[in-house]
Amino acid sequence: MASSISRSLRLRSFYGFLTSQWRFSKPSFHSLPENSCTFPSNFFRDDRYGKYPAFAALNFKFLCTTATGNTINPSNSDAPGAGKSTSGSSDGNSGNSNDGKSSGGSQGKPVRGGPVSWMSFFLLLCTGAGLVYYYDREKERHIEGINSASNAVRQGPSVGKAAIGGPFNLIDHNGKAVTDKNFVGKWNLIYFGFTHCPDICPDELQKLATAIDKIKEKSGMEVVPVFISVDPERDTVEQVREYVKEFHPKLIGLTGSSEEIKRAARAYRVYYMKTEEEGSDYLVDHSIVMYLMDPNMQFVKFFGKNVDTDSLADGVVQEIKQHKVVKA
Repeated sequence: MASSISRSLRLRSFYGFLTSQWRFSKPSFHSLPENSCTFPSNFFRDDRYGKYPAFAALNFKFLCTTATGNTINPSNSDAPGAGKSTSGSSDGNSGNSNDGKSSGGSQGKPVRGGPVSWMSFFLLLCTGAGLVYYYDREKERHIEGINSASNAVRQGPSVGKAAIGGPFNLIDHNGKAVTDKNFVGKWNLIYFGFTHCPDICPDELQKLATAIDKIKEKSGMEVVPVFISVDPERDTVEQVREYVKEFHPKLIGLTGSSEEIKRAARAYRVYYMKTEEEGSDYLVDHSIVMYLMDPNMQFVKFFGKNVDTDSLADGVVQEIKQHKVVKA
């Protein structure tokens, strides 16, 4: 009876093994590789699995199957007959590889080179250096363009004439009464200041005197330099006379009463005011401007403190030449 039961179990186990082999031969997640291990020939005759031959078959199949497709050598298993390893087990694995890869799947795809090679890195550096150089050049050109545009003298169209200038009645440094009519027929450069000025007025008058000589050299034209005081309380005729002698022999100094000085300053749009009054020692804040007047005593152009001697001389010569062309 026991032998018949054991025989029946062995037949069922063998039938289950055949059906499982057919089922696992289909491609699936649990399919065995082509070089999977097989049951040893004496598996069903081993007494250790005599009681549970079907369970032993499933257990052996689980040990021989891996999810990664690697083959477990039967020699490493505990199944009987494992000591008998086929001589072509390792060679068979390599022979069954479809892509020519070695058995076990330990070797993957060849590692590619890094994303940045030395050549690409060199090209990147060259491109960056070129962009930086181009940006610096364009920046320098832009700055040079701005500087040249700001320094260039632009002669724009003018509409009418500025309301600068007018009649005045003053006294020159020789004590002679003069008016604006005494200056008609000559080009004039007029500057408003005071003799007690510590630094600005001496610098401006020195620039005026030097420009007069340069104008004479460049154009042959004589321009009359005129100094009008805005400090009538201290700038007497004698004070003005001694003052103008220090700058140029042709410099004419004018002074007068407070009302006449105020009228002349208003006509030429000149600002002046006493500051830091301490007894008799005070300063006069005033406009720092030179006015170019044509032979008809009409305003032509003004020059500020930021104009140097050469620019002043060139500007006056240019205005004189343009005036001659227009008059002709």
